[in-house]
Amino acid sequence: MITKEERNTLIEYRLQQAKETIEEAQILINLKKYRASVNRIYYGMFYSILALSLKYDFETSKHQRLIGWFNKNFVNAKKLDFKYGKMINNAFNKRLSGDYDTFIEFTENDILSLLNDMKDFIAAIENFINSVK
Repeated sequence: MITKEERNTLIEYRLQQAKETIEEAQILINLKKYRASVNRIYYGMFYSILALSLKYDFETSKHQRLIGWFNKNFVNAKKLDFKYGKMINNAFNKRLSGDYDTFIEFTENDILSLLNDMKDFIAAIENFINSVK
């Protein structure tokens, strides 16, 4: 069992990790490495949900379970806008396609849209975490 202070440190670490992936994704986009950037975009969102899950003492190693928990407890419960559920589901599916599908291609416009979603998503999760005492 971790202390409240350790938990808060880990939450801050996960949020920082999420924000660092914004820069990583941008670098990959500038290099036109779109499939790799989709991976970083998804993981930035994932890290922010990990921070949120720590705040609520929820733990899992499964991506789909974490996303399901997020959608059920924050999107469906109307604590966060419905668009955030769509964003994480879209990023998850695109990451799976980019990592595992054969001959998948993403356009720059697709990626820039995902990057904007990522920035919005991470900021919303961070603001929500900071608003909860």
